Amino acid sequence: MRLYDIIKKKRDGGELSTEEIDFFIRGVTDGSIPDYQISALCMAIYFRGMNVRETSDLTFAVRDSGDRLDFSAIKGIRADKHSTGGVGDKTSLVVGPIVASLGVKVAKMSGRGLGHTGGTVDKLEAIPGLKTTLAEEDFIRQVNEIGIAIVGQSREFAPADKKLYALRDVTATVDSMPLIAASIMGKKLAADDDCIVLDVKTGSGSFMKSVERSRDLARLMVDIGKRAGKKMVALITDMDVPLGNAIGNSLEVIEAVETLKGRGPEDFTEVCLTLAAYMLSLADMGTPDEAKALAKRALLDGSALQKFKQMVAAQGGDPACIEDTDKFAKAKYSHAVKATAAGYITRVDTEAYGLASLALGAGRNTAEDRIDYSAGILLNKKTREHVEKGEVLATLFANDEKKFAEAERILLAATTFGPTMPAKAPLIYDIVE
Repeated sequence: MRLYDIIKKKRDGGELSTEEIDFFIRGVTDGSIPDYQISALCMAIYFRGMNVRETSDLTFAVRDSGDRLDFSAIKGIRADKHSTGGVGDKTSLVVGPIVASLGVKVAKMSGRGLGHTGGTVDKLEAIPGLKTTLAEEDFIRQVNEIGIAIVGQSREFAPADKKLYALRDVTATVDSMPLIAASIMGKKLAADDDCIVLDVKTGSGSFMKSVERSRDLARLMVDIGKRAGKKMVALITDMDVPLGNAIGNSLEVIEAVETLKGRGPEDFTEVCLTLAAYMLSLADMGTPDEAKALAKRALLDGSALQKFKQMVAAQGGDPACIEDTDKFAKAKYSHAVKATAAGYITRVDTEAYGLASLALGAGRNTAEDRIDYSAGILLNKKTREHVEKGEVLATLFANDEKKFAEAERILLAATTFGPTMPAKAPLIYDIVE
């Protein structure tokens, strides 16, 4: 078998066999296929696409290119969620404890962020002392004992995806539905969960800018997951507006804790409750409406908060920070960004808001960059709210005052004002089952 023939076949619109796809991913993983041929096939896939069977085979080959987890020693139903990423998206810190407090096991491997702000692991590491690296036996024991563990990836999952993504990133082939689905689901299926809820973001702060594209991706990933024997559902959620009011690691953890205390922003709370409801429903805890009532109760009676504190303590973190969030490290400097015009905020470029937080030090441009956990943005005003000229739109936090000018420039350029209130967009556009 030659990759030349596989490239030519896909270039001409042919359907690749399972054997041809497996051959390709083996060559990506072991380095026997040169980068220029990998890039050529990615470009052929970009233009010609793949059907569901091809995309599933590609996903399974990516999944099987590295280690796979065995959670059979975990007692009970295991549920997980995965978000395609957004600005202010700290849902795992609330959804996981809600679900675990109701008896469903949450054994979650999360990643670090590259870009706007940190990933879930980075946010957790903003909690003093908390460890996100656990030996596998300790991880499984913790899930069995308290119902939840959220850690970083300690093994080499889906190494083929790492190579593929690096080449896609420099050859303008990132935005390919089959390649996106194989990348996300290849890593997710390497874990051994029974139920998976996907949070597919849509809008200016997401990878998919339109609801239609987001829905297509959600359907494809749900189909792949079901072919792998998983119970699946996907939510299409809004990312035309940052989720919640906090952008930045410590700030987002504090907002998550406030939400677990029943004092979270309305939009963030609603998305968390809905995600938790579908995780619980897939785990046979009732209909989505019944499960959502359970999730609300877990927030109101404090059981979700207690579960989060248990997890923090089990992983070496300081539970006192959860009791009193003033104990989190604070940035040395703050700066108020004021409205340049009066009117309603009619639109924001959410991705640019994320880039403003990156300019403050809350994210990383390269994998080697160090995150400033205390840096970030608190939004004082959001889309559809009225502001007067000179009123505070947002408060910036950083440990270097020189970073404020660029962050302010980005944020103001990303904010549009108008004379009338825009229509309210749904928080959740669709459920794909």
